[in-house]
Amino acid sequence: MPPSNPPGPPGPPPLIPPPPRLAAPVPPRRTGSGWKVATIILACLLAITLVLNPLHIVRLLVKGAAAPTRTAGPKLEEAVVEDNDSANKIAIVSVEGVITSDMLEHGSYGMVEFIKDELKSAADDDRVKAVVLKVNSPGGEVLAADEISSAITKFQNDSGKPVIVSMESLAASGGYYVSAPCRWIVANELTITGSIGVIMHTYNYRGLMNLVGLRPLVFKSGRYKDMLSGEKDLDKLTEQEKEDLASEEKMVKDLINETFEKFKTVVSEGRKQSNKKNQQEKDSQPLADNWASYADGRILSGKEAHQLGLVDELGNFDAAVKRARKLAKIENANLIKYQQTFDLSNLLRLLGKSEAPKIKVDVGLEAPKLKVGQLYFLSPTFAH
Repeated sequence: MPPSNPPGPPGPPPLIPPPPRLAAPVPPRRTGSGWKVATIILACLLAITLVLNPLHIVRLLVKGAAAPTRTAGPKLEEAVVEDNDSANKIAIVSVEGVITSDMLEHGSYGMVEFIKDELKSAADDDRVKAVVLKVNSPGGEVLAADEISSAITKFQNDSGKPVIVSMESLAASGGYYVSAPCRWIVANELTITGSIGVIMHTYNYRGLMNLVGLRPLVFKSGRYKDMLSGEKDLDKLTEQEKEDLASEEKMVKDLINETFEKFKTVVSEGRKQSNKKNQQEKDSQPLADNWASYADGRILSGKEAHQLGLVDELGNFDAAVKRARKLAKIENANLIKYQQTFDLSNLLRLLGKSEAPKIKVDVGLEAPKLKVGQLYFLSPTFAH
């Protein structure tokens, strides 16, 4: 059998495909949502601002509210507490807690400036016929209490509108100081008031310094430049130092007595002026002749204060509102208060705060932090 076709020459080797080209690694796509949250927050804030600002303008136009009282900083707006369908208004102004010139804990207002602006708003609004001052305070700084008292006196003299005090649980020392110039004072029988006096607080901690071996070096320009210093070793005073200490004590007492006399003058003049204006009110309580003998720092109940003429009427907040209507000679009125206008910049400032969180233990009463060397109209119950 003839052989098959002889095999031809070998063909070229099979082509080997090139290795697959590896794609460059693609960085993982960020899936964080932080920017989304920030965008949503900013959008919400913008929306709130766009809604509230027109509403605020409309509210001012419709209600005829007084113009803002400050050209810079926080502004106030009116809020209705009780709507009695009346064209008249009675403004409620609160003096709550320790009276201080410091900024309020949740805001950019100081207590004194806030109350001044509230009174100015009430004075500028013709529909506000009277102010009810709600006092629930143990007192506080001498200067702050005096500024509030002076603002109330000026408000009544300039506007002719009466201020009626509604004393709540506590209206002692500086709490009474700001009440004294008011046209009418209402207190509950169990209200704690009085405590007319002045106090200054300091420490001597030299004994503790001696225990740890710490000795102060004092360089001063005058004999009394270190008055009220807590570093003096009272057990090892030289004769000259004893004389200086006696002089210092006398100077401090003179300062306290001078402030105390101012307190009594504010009470005496305030109550006498009020009684003079209240001659048509048959139940007005004149100041007792011996009231000053009770101005020794002691606290009084509302009933005792009424007997001494430090309070005009025993009753509650409703009684104060009723008296306000009577003194303002109106049948009815809406009750209003003033509050800080929403401000986007303040909110952003709060969001940007990086303070460490504060932990508070609530024991039912927060004692005020007294500043060393500062004068206070403060009830002794709260002075330690």
